[in-house]
Amino acid sequence: MSVNLNAPPSSASSDSDASEPKECEPLDLNTGVHSSDSGYEAEMPPDCCPASPATVPTKTTRSNSFGSQLRSPKPRRQRTTSVNQNTINSNEAIIRSNNRTIYTAGRPPWYNCAGQQVEPFVIGICGGSASGKTTVAQKIIESLDVPWVTLLSMDCFYKILNDKQHEQANRNEYNFDHPDAFDLELMKDVLQRLKEGRKVEVPVYNFVSHSREQHTKTMYGANVIIFEGILTFHSKEILKMLDMKVFVDTDADIRLARRLKRDIMQRGRDLDGVLKQYSTMVKPAYSCYIAPTMAHADIIVPRGSSNIVAIQLIVQHVHTQLQLRGFKLREALAHSYIGQPMPDSLKLLPTTPQIKGLHTFIRNANTARDEFIFYSKRLIRLVLEYALSLLPFRDVEVETPQNMPYRGKRMACQKICGVSILRAGETMEQAVSDVCKHIRIGKILIQTNQLTGEPELYYLRLPKDIKDYRVVLMDATVATGAAAIMAIRVLLDHDVPEENILLVSLLMAEIGVHSIAYAFPKVQIVTSALDPEINEKFYVIPGIGNFGDRYFGTEPTEPTLLYE
Repeated sequence: MSVNLNAPPSSASSDSDASEPKECEPLDLNTGVHSSDSGYEAEMPPDCCPASPATVPTKTTRSNSFGSQLRSPKPRRQRTTSVNQNTINSNEAIIRSNNRTIYTAGRPPWYNCAGQQVEPFVIGICGGSASGKTTVAQKIIESLDVPWVTLLSMDCFYKILNDKQHEQANRNEYNFDHPDAFDLELMKDVLQRLKEGRKVEVPVYNFVSHSREQHTKTMYGANVIIFEGILTFHSKEILKMLDMKVFVDTDADIRLARRLKRDIMQRGRDLDGVLKQYSTMVKPAYSCYIAPTMAHADIIVPRGSSNIVAIQLIVQHVHTQLQLRGFKLREALAHSYIGQPMPDSLKLLPTTPQIKGLHTFIRNANTARDEFIFYSKRLIRLVLEYALSLLPFRDVEVETPQNMPYRGKRMACQKICGVSILRAGETMEQAVSDVCKHIRIGKILIQTNQLTGEPELYYLRLPKDIKDYRVVLMDATVATGAAAIMAIRVLLDHDVPEENILLVSLLMAEIGVHSIAYAFPKVQIVTSALDPEINEKFYVIPGIGNFGDRYFGTEPTEPTLLYE
């Protein structure tokens, strides 16, 4: 049964569907960075790069590895957060509200201990043209208090017009409100892939030229997906994908007034043409195709975004559903697989006195930063060389300078890509570039949410054809495996075969190895050492402290906070 919520009148007005979110003052963000490159997919704009850590001239005296006192040659740098000082233009998939930034292009959603996707909550919003559907969707997103929501508009899926249809559209005689005007098959495929958390390329429609743009918009699924449009409830297959169905019921006169303003000011139409199109096609299509679908709605929202009561009811229900589907991933991983034998997919760098000696240097809390970097680089090179030896090789025969044949080996795979899990994984990029000539490098930024303690994906930059590559996924340390699981899921969502992924790390906790191997048994795991446990802060014990802080010189100044 649908619920019709007719809240008391409000002075707030509802904007038309085409109105963009209002820009707010620049905010202090730690929610991610973006980059773009011609050969890579970059998920965030380039003006959100993190601020460079400020150099603090702190004179610090430490003991070196031989027990003598020396002054650290490089000053310690403080931790910093990313600060966006630029106003993001209205065409980007971002909503700013209440000191928060919400990304509406979605991100790969959470996964459980087995690497399986958590079922997203899908909201369908339907209503007549200019009824306020997009504004209602934005109000819901702002009230949900989640960082990433996928907002998909049905307007993206108008069919490509032929020459005759273009002429009709220019004369305001083409019916854009008829179901046949939409590519329903593409719409269903995109929505299904979003539910699966996979990457999709969404068409960008130009209402001025009545055509699709050459470029597309990259989107992902998320924990909450909102799909809005005039015929959202028309397809039975799409109806089955929706967990909540909302119908925005706005008075016809208000819809006409909004449509006039939108089409004349934003789409270059003239008054007579808009009125002609409305009376001959928009209004009849609403009565014939849109209004009858109101029967499918779970909630009917009169007056659009001004109906605060209805929006709060929707948000409350979504919060309840998210709580039912949510969990603490790291906590679940930390208490799994205790006492189990090591999986066959684990490849441990053979222990030699040299490897032990390198670990002694980098595990020593009194090792100066320059020495820590030097010996870490040596160990990184060794573990990466070992990891590459696990890739397939083929027999070859070459001729030596003495004109004698030599039977040797050559790597069978030509396409290899390194992907670092920022920030600590970035320390391994130079080594893999040194041993693999012209290797391509991708980046994934996964950081811990300081409020929840859970890892979150903030940034993604991968080669567009990464599915054709063998991927060396690099992270300096692995504790619970939560970040690595998320990174592997991102690669799988980009259609990289699981058996083509090689996870390489300097140090891993046993529990993290079990978690990754159980979720992804075909992924090879390579490390130079295994430690038996992790503490309540999810740090490896005995471990090496925070590898990124020690390498980049961003340790907290208080000694008690140096190694949590």
